[in-house]
Amino acid sequence: MNSDHSNALFQRATRCTPGGVNSPVRAWKAVGAAPRFIASAYQAYVQDEDGNRYIDYVGAFGPAILGHAEPRVVSAVADQARSGFSYGAPTRLEVELAELICAVVPIAQKLRLQASGTEAGMTALRIARAATGRRMIVKFDGCYHGHSDSLLVRAGSGAMTLGVPDSPGVPPELAQLTLVATYNDYASVERCFDQHPGEIAAIIVEPVAANMGVVKPRGNFLQQLSALAHRNGALLICDEVITGFRLRFGAAYELYGAEPDLIMLGKIIGGGNPIGAVAGRAELMDLLAPAGAVYQAGTLSGSPLSVRAGLETLKILAADGTYERLEAAGAYLESGFLSALTASGVVGCVNRVGSLLTLFLGVGEVGNAVQAQRADRERFARFFRAMLKRGIFLPPSQFEALFISLAHRREDLQRTVEAAMESLLESGSI
Repeated sequence: MNSDHSNALFQRATRCTPGGVNSPVRAWKAVGAAPRFIASAYQAYVQDEDGNRYIDYVGAFGPAILGHAEPRVVSAVADQARSGFSYGAPTRLEVELAELICAVVPIAQKLRLQASGTEAGMTALRIARAATGRRMIVKFDGCYHGHSDSLLVRAGSGAMTLGVPDSPGVPPELAQLTLVATYNDYASVERCFDQHPGEIAAIIVEPVAANMGVVKPRGNFLQQLSALAHRNGALLICDEVITGFRLRFGAAYELYGAEPDLIMLGKIIGGGNPIGAVAGRAELMDLLAPAGAVYQAGTLSGSPLSVRAGLETLKILAADGTYERLEAAGAYLESGFLSALTASGVVGCVNRVGSLLTLFLGVGEVGNAVQAQRADRERFARFFRAMLKRGIFLPPSQFEALFISLAHRREDLQRTVEAAMESLLESGSI
């Protein structure tokens, strides 16, 4: 596939943008290629500046659960744009989105809209520290909760890919307030509390990890976290920026029996537009100004365009059979990838929950970040390039999730499986 225009744009970008991109994973360093610059997207497809068309499993890293440019969402956003982009004042739309989410997420007694998932993470920690009077938090190796200082410690996704999980610029004093446990290892979390009694404000966790690749919680892991946090006077924060409304119509924590105090949302609730949210028990949320003294603000919090897109997206997702369709598509792709691994003789495994999926190469099992790091990244890079050549647009890292949408048709999935078989064979011969 020709990539002349993308390559030229990347060269231009490197002269005016750090690394040529506005988010690190877009640079494609982990897969040994120059990024494709996307010109347009529709349904399950993206098209680059050279006119190459791909079946898309990046899905804007989560929001495009309906597919790209869903006509009803486009119409709603265009209608809103004619009434203005942003006002710096409250809107009816904000109230409607908050009411909708609070009606379907039990822990969400109140909700504060923001402009990004990173802001949601910052705010959730600020609430937790204010509510408990404590400073320390527990997070999990390989889980990513945005790039705020307190949370950019052994993060997943782009940080794992680039090999800089502890970012320069994060003050050591802040990093020391973040304790890192092992996902799916309850004893590692217990040790944090044993070693720092009365000091931990909160545990923050992805109910289904999606930034070390997809890793599901085992057994009653999330229930145990709830009980441990509450027994020790700490809060449980569930980061549902990816999983919220992706795995069910509501929050994923309910699937696993967790009892969080706060949750973070984003991505799907904005229909592909910038958004974030913190929701939780009323007494905690009322700590936020102006109801309380905990300060948080944002010019574009609850942007009318984002909220209108989110409301229309959630309306579509609420239809009967939506999540059954996503589950069926995910199961088809999982089965096809497993068959391709077997037929090609390549060692690997497929981790999937609903419409989130990761194909790990070189390892037979992944249940935490240490096991994920053992994956064969070089082979994945060759596999990625081979899939791209066959018109399949995958996330450019071994440690990202594939996002399946309602727009993916059976023939798209079948073509993807066939390409995977050929690409696995090719990736071993290069």
